[in-house]
Amino acid sequence: MGSGMVALARSKTAAIKKAVYRAAPGKKQALLDRLFALWFARFVYNQIWEDPVVDLEALELKPDSRVVTIASGGCNILNYLVADPAQITALDLNPAHIALTRLKLGALQHLPDHEAFFQFFGVAKHQDNIELYRSHLAGHLDEATRAFWEHRSILGGERIEFFAKGLYRKALLGKFIGFLHAFGRIAGRHPERILDARTMEEQREIYDREIGPLFELKLVRLLARQPIVLYSLGIPANQFDAMKHDSSGDLAELIRHRIRRLACDFDLSENYFAWQAFGRHYDVKDRRATPPYLKAENYATIRDRLDRVETRLQSMTDYLGSQDAASKDRYILLDSVDWMDATMLADLWAQIRRTSKPGARVIFRTAGADSPFTEKLDPAVFARLFEGWHYHAEESKRWLDQDRSAIYGGFHLYSRVA
Repeated sequence: MGSGMVALARSKTAAIKKAVYRAAPGKKQALLDRLFALWFARFVYNQIWEDPVVDLEALELKPDSRVVTIASGGCNILNYLVADPAQITALDLNPAHIALTRLKLGALQHLPDHEAFFQFFGVAKHQDNIELYRSHLAGHLDEATRAFWEHRSILGGERIEFFAKGLYRKALLGKFIGFLHAFGRIAGRHPERILDARTMEEQREIYDREIGPLFELKLVRLLARQPIVLYSLGIPANQFDAMKHDSSGDLAELIRHRIRRLACDFDLSENYFAWQAFGRHYDVKDRRATPPYLKAENYATIRDRLDRVETRLQSMTDYLGSQDAASKDRYILLDSVDWMDATMLADLWAQIRRTSKPGARVIFRTAGADSPFTEKLDPAVFARLFEGWHYHAEESKRWLDQDRSAIYGGFHLYSRVA
């Protein structure tokens, strides 16, 4: 590893530690925070788990909208381009997620057509993808992105080979879902069979037979109570605590409720989150249950708007601190606020407040039902920072119910009215 890559790795780890370490933690909390920081510094998400249809309805993007978002897997950045905003800045503390986002941007620009793009990121499991990378993409990538995908593991393969072996079975999330499938088979259950359902009634029947009974197992109920088990889902100890509170300690029942929503409350023919959870791939045959950015009808539109996107390996607070006052109007925080203590939350919202225009909208999701801003900030601090902002309580509840990923306990929208 060259000196530049060493420096990048060190800065990455320091930034993630800053984001997840809680103020004045106990010994157990400190250990859990350190373990999660080490875990999250790896390649975690192979796709984003926030429903872009819900996001776009809540954001109300306009042609002059200037969006700041956390990148994660990069899917929603491209999905938002369909709505024609003026600019999108994508930020992340994890170089793996920035590398995946930049690979998607490069593939849209340099792969020959939509079919090649769909094979690369829709199927994401084809030997020809390696040649597509070598011949069309590698020479156009920045040094850090190319170094990430051409990094060779101790077993000898480069990361770009994920796209030949199955991207959606890789990264920590993909491997963890694979572990859950293997556990289900050992228990005599087959969650993937739900994708054979042709009606929502059949979805419920298969769920009751193949998935629901797993949550009755003593081992599952035990594992659900261990914070470290959920690290591969990108759930830090703070989020775990919020879920534990909402479930009154019965985390297995809370998880079962959310999995049942994913399996039974939405038509699987269009819910690509369910396909990933239960099949570990998209609907590559009919191509209905796929993210908007992979659909043929959006390909040209997104490709024509790529110059509106910039990516940065940086925290949201630090980035906003470098921007002019009243220069942004749409903010997507994903679930990052769950990670933050009161000081971090106050610093972030102070920068959102400073950089936002009247009419700005901020969305985020939470593991628990409540907003960390109201839960963690001192009431006087909250009143000062949120003066002139409106919380959309009823709409937020409705959008949570509509979110097809079904994994969160809260969806939240604040808008600036003054």
